[in-house]
Amino acid sequence: MKPIVEAKEYDYITRQKIIGQICDEYKFLKKSTIGKSVLGKEINAIKIGDTAEYSIIAAAFHGSERITATILLMFIEQLSFAYKNNLSIAGFNARAALRGRGVIFIPCVNPDGCDISLLGKKGCGALYEKIGRICKNDFTYWNANARGVDINHNFNAGWKELRELERKEGIYGPSPTRFGGFKPESEPETIALTDLCQKTKIRHVTALHSQGEVIYWTYGDKTPKKSKRMAEIMATSSGYALDVPCLIATGGGFKDWFISEFDRPGFTIELGKGKNPLPTETAKDIYLKVREMLMLCCIM
Repeated sequence: MKPIVEAKEYDYITRQKIIGQICDEYKFLKKSTIGKSVLGKEINAIKIGDTAEYSIIAAAFHGSERITATILLMFIEQLSFAYKNNLSIAGFNARAALRGRGVIFIPCVNPDGCDISLLGKKGCGALYEKIGRICKNDFTYWNANARGVDINHNFNAGWKELRELERKEGIYGPSPTRFGGFKPESEPETIALTDLCQKTKIRHVTALHSQGEVIYWTYGDKTPKKSKRMAEIMATSSGYALDVPCLIATGGGFKDWFISEFDRPGFTIELGKGKNPLPTETAKDIYLKVREMLMLCCIM
């Protein structure tokens, strides 16, 4: 069967069609809308399994890192195909591996940012003049949401300390990247994730970013004990290195908030290598390298 997901660029409208096609093909997937972006785009969650607790794998927090959404959709499609047909994926029988396990996939946390980086002015909606001024009409490397807030700096985990680091780097207001907002959890995209975690029992979370082929798993002295062993298993599977983020990338992120809020493991995986936005034609190769690791994220 020809895959639904291909290694190509997807804007919001096309990505929504792809998600719809996958969920139509595999009726056991449960699609929901956990929130809407600044520009009113749906933030979808795709759930597999019906259990007391779930893991979360979320992608595309940053506009220029939208390749992560394509890679996650590739995994969702292949996992679903294996599950439906009682086949294996990355050496695991899908049905057996997911027995008693549930996973919530969020293919695109920041649909506005992805469209802005991909489509430029056409992706900005009614905010095109403001966004154009902020990035001086160079939209390619836009990572923030449509208000110029970096979602992965907006979570309430070390936010004040991160804000001071932003100021030291000359970031005082809306920016293409690394502005955490005027207060934590000010953005609808951030709230969509925090609300989901507050309402659903989550075992652990994984945030997919690009690039670097590294795994971040710590959050200071709040890091859960079992996080290291889980991260080592993920690293062995993928060949990715374990790493600690630089200061300006410490705090404010989804994994940081989840760890500090629930005392459960959280991971950030930087997919691929190169300069963002990574060429979309590399998506399949990146996916094949991390497929087993993504499977482990589902079942650990």
